Amino acid sequence: MDEVTGYRLLIADVYELAGLSRRISEREAAAHDTTVARWHVLSAVSEEALTVPAIGRRLGLVRQAVQRVVDDLVEAGQLRAEPNPAHRRSPLFACTPEGAEVLDRLWAESEPARRETVAAAGVTVGELREARAVLRRLIDAHEG
Repeated sequence: MDEVTGYRLLIADVYELAGLSRRISEREAAAHDTTVARWHVLSAVSEEALTVPAIGRRLGLVRQAVQRVVDDLVEAGQLRAEPNPAHRRSPLFACTPEGAEVLDRLWAESEPARRETVAAAGVTVGELREARAVLRRLIDAHEG
C-alpha cells in the first residue's frame, strides 16, 4: 500500500467511525430533548468562541446549516453572540452557562458507553493521542 491509498483508507475509516458515532449520539441527544446537531455545535464552541463559518469547517458542514442550529441555540439561551474583533459582521459564538450545563450533562451521560467502546477496542490513551496527532497534521496540511 502506498501513502495515497493509506490516506484514502484512513479517511474512509474516519467517515465510518463518524457515522457510527453520530447514530449513537442521535439516540443520546434525543433522550435529553435535543439534537445531535445542537450537541455538536455546543461541543465545537466549548473550548473557544467561534464564528459560524469556523464552526462549519470544524464540523464539516455548510455555513447555512450551522447558522440555523446557532440561531436555535441562541433562541434557547444556550449560545451567545460576542463581538469579533477580526470581523465585525461575523460574531463569535460561545456557550452560555445553560449551554455548558446541557453539554456537561450530555457528555456525562455518554461517557460510560464511550469508555466501554474504547476498552472493547483495547485502545490506550497514548494511541488516541497519537491518532489525533496524525489527523491534526493532515488537517493542518490541507489548510496549509
